[in-house]
Amino acid sequence: MTGGPNSTAFQKMVWERIKNIPRGSTMTYKDVAVAIGRPNASRAVANACSKNPHPIVVPCHRVIRSDGRIGGYSGPGGSKQKQKLLKEEGVDTFAFRSI
Repeated sequence: MTGGPNSTAFQKMVWERIKNIPRGSTMTYKDVAVAIGRPNASRAVANACSKNPHPIVVPCHRVIRSDGRIGGYSGPGGSKQKQKLLKEEGVDTFAFRSI
């Protein structure tokens, strides 16, 4: 599994699910929460994304907010880099609002 010795089981579950989001696709934090069987855990999913130790290998940039905002990004460059990565994958980032 992905993560270090201080990673929680929940974080690892989130990261494993995120690794399966295809290039050029996105899911919302809520979608991920539902997919892992924790439908009320959207905020916890977002928190797990923020703790992702491998932001490109575990493509948390593909996880966005349900309200149309792009959300944060823990990798270098923050949200601007997240938007750039999505654009490079062919995701229409023009539809996203600023955080």
